[in-house]
Amino acid sequence: MPWQMTMQYLINQPVGVSLADGTGVSGILCSITHSEIYLLEYLYHTQFALKRYPLYQIRDVLPFPPCSTPISPLY
Repeated sequence: MPWQMTMQYLINQPVGVSLADGTGVSGILCSITHSEIYLLEYLYHTQFALKRYPLYQIRDVLPFPPCSTPISPLY
């Protein structure tokens, strides 16, 4: 199924976004309009930014996979 059809199910979920220029970004998919998506990205320390990406610049949107192995705490 094309990413355009599955994106609505990914709202409020962590996603990776593959862009047409070969780069990628990740964050929480906040909303989708007819022409762009809004992605909440981590910047630094306690700073987050809501960024928008035009749909024509997006190659794919994928949900984050689950962690496959439990990780023990370091303490």
